[in-house]
Amino acid sequence: MKLDGRRESTNVQDRRGMSGGAKMGLGGIVIVGLITLLMGGDLGDVFNVISSQGGITGQTSTEFTAEEQALASFSKKILAGTEDVWTRYFQKNGLGEYQSPTMVLYTGQTQSGCGTGSASMGPFYCSADQCLYIDLSFFSSMKSQLGADGDFAYAYVIAHEVGHHVQHLLGTLGQAHQQMARMSKADANKLSVRIELQADFYAGVWAHHDNEMFGSIEPGDIDEAIRCASVIGDDYLQKKAQGYAVEESFTHGTAAQRKKWLSLGIQTGDIRQGDTFSLSESQL
Repeated sequence: MKLDGRRESTNVQDRRGMSGGAKMGLGGIVIVGLITLLMGGDLGDVFNVISSQGGITGQTSTEFTAEEQALASFSKKILAGTEDVWTRYFQKNGLGEYQSPTMVLYTGQTQSGCGTGSASMGPFYCSADQCLYIDLSFFSSMKSQLGADGDFAYAYVIAHEVGHHVQHLLGTLGQAHQQMARMSKADANKLSVRIELQADFYAGVWAHHDNEMFGSIEPGDIDEAIRCASVIGDDYLQKKAQGYAVEESFTHGTAAQRKKWLSLGIQTGDIRQGDTFSLSESQL
């Protein structure tokens, strides 16, 4: 991506170094926990995984590598890009005032409005405090464990979480969570897939408009994001973890679905094309 001269967002809390690394290696815990969640496990399952591997140990170092500092700067620039795009988009389309989320950079684990957040969860958004949480080691794990690399792939991950914030502002996320609370786990999983696919679509919408505003997309960038979307599909991750996929436990969508909705957002740049909730399952 072309990010030279781009501003960094100031809507950032940097908690890195305040709590720490994992005994098994933070990258390993990120992937194990991520796969646990996408296989239908809940937050308790993730903490059980962490506990069985020796838990989280304290860390007081505030020394960061040049690579991590570069990732922090990159993440702030991407967040700034989402602020610029969604602020303008909301204004132009009569959606009210866009209220930017706060990005929390942390190490290992941290407190959020939704409870204790852990690197094992991967990046996540909490509507209770309107923050997105990222342990930057996740990007290294994407590369080493999943083979998903490149700045636009990393940008997609951030833009996906901001997509959840857009859902929150539009009321979609709250309505869906209310419905899920009254559903069986299997039905709630199906609704979760629709939430996640729409967030993928919104990430694509952001990319479309960011490129129009700043000329940010370079050759190969979209391929990076599409590759990333495919390797974090539920079916791909489950097959990688256990050799087979259990469709009833899908919570984020298949590789094909995630690629489809991200691509559609990039192509159209129109959130009206991203209603994943009114379609049949076969249309997703």
